[in-house]
Amino acid sequence: MTGSDLPSQLPELLPRLWSFALRISGDRHDAEDLVQRACLRGLERAHQLQPGTSALSWMFSIVHSTWIDELRARTRRNRSSTEWDDDMLETVADPAARTPEENAINNQIVSAVGQLPEAQRVVMLLVAVEGLSYSEAAEVLEVPIGTVMSRLSRARQTIGTLFGVRDNQKTKVVIASKDPVS
Repeated sequence: MTGSDLPSQLPELLPRLWSFALRISGDRHDAEDLVQRACLRGLERAHQLQPGTSALSWMFSIVHSTWIDELRARTRRNRSSTEWDDDMLETVADPAARTPEENAINNQIVSAVGQLPEAQRVVMLLVAVEGLSYSEAAEVLEVPIGTVMSRLSRARQTIGTLFGVRDNQKTKVVIASKDPVS
């Protein structure tokens, strides 16, 4: 893919970009503004998109860096960021939810992810929710792959502790799988 292909591919990327923006910002209006600003940046910088680079990963990176810029601006203005709100997730359709039991475990996992420190939460969202590989997440966040792996490991351990799981392997299954672990 090249930068000239971005305008035609952007509409199909919007739902995933908006979902990611909502998850990292925790606010519907912030997510809408974030996606708009990120799309504008992406289109303005489409010439920087390297051939062979995933447009989705590239746009995730722009959404993330735009959000970081917004958080810094809010800090300078002495405004705090919006707290994570699980009610906002009800506005995002979950195609994987099939039963009330699965919905319940998904809600517990979402709540646990919402309690993670920002760096761990973003890595968890990119890898476990958005399905990016470790190397793609590292590109998005502009950190070494080892940092992604470390943050993901700590996030899984924290969530495992919240669920009373002692074995890290079970935690990986709970977080990475759409089927509940018995």
